[in-house]
Amino acid sequence: MNEGRRPATSTDVARRAGVSQSAVSRAFTPGASIAEETRRKVEEAARALGYRPNAIARSLTTRRSRIIGMAAAYLQNQFYPEVLEAMSRGLRARGYQLLLLMPEHGRHADPLLEEVMAWQVDGLILASTTLSSALAEQCRQAGIPVLLFNRTTSTAHVSSVTGENHRGGQRIADLLVAGGHRRFGFVAGIENSSTSQERERGFTEGLARHGFDLPARAVGSYSFEAASAAARNLLARADRPDAIFCANDHMAIAVAEVARHEFGLRIPEDLALVGFDDTAPAKWRSYALTSFSQPLQPMVDAAVALVCEMIENPAAPTRQAVVPGELVMRASTRLPESGWLDRDGQRIWRGHESG
Repeated sequence: MNEGRRPATSTDVARRAGVSQSAVSRAFTPGASIAEETRRKVEEAARALGYRPNAIARSLTTRRSRIIGMAAAYLQNQFYPEVLEAMSRGLRARGYQLLLLMPEHGRHADPLLEEVMAWQVDGLILASTTLSSALAEQCRQAGIPVLLFNRTTSTAHVSSVTGENHRGGQRIADLLVAGGHRRFGFVAGIENSSTSQERERGFTEGLARHGFDLPARAVGSYSFEAASAAARNLLARADRPDAIFCANDHMAIAVAEVARHEFGLRIPEDLALVGFDDTAPAKWRSYALTSFSQPLQPMVDAAVALVCEMIENPAAPTRQAVVPGELVMRASTRLPESGWLDRDGQRIWRGHESG
């Protein structure tokens, strides 16, 4: 140890290990090319001297902070805490650290711009929040690549990673019609959210294909409290829906609570219920919620690869990656006579694709 003396520097480590200073830098940079014997010498010298690489000093040299900002407006929905954990692991394996930014729920991420610039992040991932064209342009001018996660935008120069929102809505309509339902409801998320819009569009188009009008509609804003109010609105109607699709699982659980405990309804006998995301609570026996899956790890893997590619190659073209999912059937919906299959202990709705 260097108690009583100045902290060891990379120059000290290089001298002790008998290697160049650049070799020391590569030894502590994940993914950098370096011979294993050289790495071993550097690590032994660093331990002997008590050396720790200085991330701030390195960023001044490389002009990279190795920090990726991720904006997530709310964490009540279990999908996003799971995403954050997986995203942090994936970025750390690439040598980056994740910085969580919290914009106001339901608003643009624009007020975060000062934080983004102050932290000198190498890239920005926006999840559960929206992007204005002004923020996109400011980030582009600053050389900060922006990736939308579970969101899309019409703004140019922005890449995205999403699940099958439109197709998922269509599949849910097919399942509910096959289950014998005739009165449908939809609980929307935040009105300007592309995910909610695409899921609703797929659902209404799917119902129309079977000859049904638009479903009864209420807005849950991706909030437990707002979704509970939306459920009361729908279930108090004279033509109460016998099947409700909620734009995510978090809201579907709120609807289930209201249906059971305030209206005395049985699920699925009196009311079928479907969510979206297939989060952990959907699998709990208390809810056994039918839900269209958003495969979390494949989506995170795609996002990590894409944001790292944009950082390392600023000229790379924008891409919109769509990760396929499945409609997982559980006890919150009626079981049609056909159109489904068992796979790895799960019942998957295939509809007309099953043949």
